[in-house]
Amino acid sequence: MTKKPGRKIITFDWAIKTVLRDKANFDVLEGFLTALFGRSITILDLLESESNQRDEADKYNRVDLLAKTEDGERIIVEVQYLPEKAYLKRLAYGAAKTIVENIQLGEHYDNLTKVYSVSLLYFDISKDHDDYIYHGKTEFTGLHTRRRARLKEFLVGEEVRINETNVFPEYYLIPLRTFPDVIRDELDQWVYAFKNNEVLDEFTA
Repeated sequence: MTKKPGRKIITFDWAIKTVLRDKANFDVLEGFLTALFGRSITILDLLESESNQRDEADKYNRVDLLAKTEDGERIIVEVQYLPEKAYLKRLAYGAAKTIVENIQLGEHYDNLTKVYSVSLLYFDISKDHDDYIYHGKTEFTGLHTRRRARLKEFLVGEEVRINETNVFPEYYLIPLRTFPDVIRDELDQWVYAFKNNEVLDEFTA
């Protein structure tokens, strides 16, 4: 598409620290997550993040927030500027920690919290550079058939809304530098804005 002159916006990490924590501005975060997940997302509250920032340098490298949706899900959204050793292990730890902190000792597992981790990255993660949004999730497939298992309801609980493997954390990695600035849909509009700190006049998201 032909790009018209755009409007410079504040950086998303600054927004996470400030304006997005105001309930009046939840619609900004909801718009991005709705475009990313492909379903309507409503944020009820932003919770205090318990991210594992071990030193001052880490605080400058990463900023994050923890959102609670009307479905009881938890969504971790983080902006990270520099690569770090064992980055994926830290993501796994953060998702697991969020699950544990949202269920009480002795509480039934039916109340387990679904967690999503969304990472906006200012560094490359793939050797192939063939995409700019990567989605990771757990699926069970037959070892011999290679077909995805349709699990019985008692294994996953009655509250599963999206698919049979919905109880496990899901991860979205978005290396912004890989985005080619070719805008095809509303999600691309968001990615363009995050990468360039700019909203083009024709954007509708």
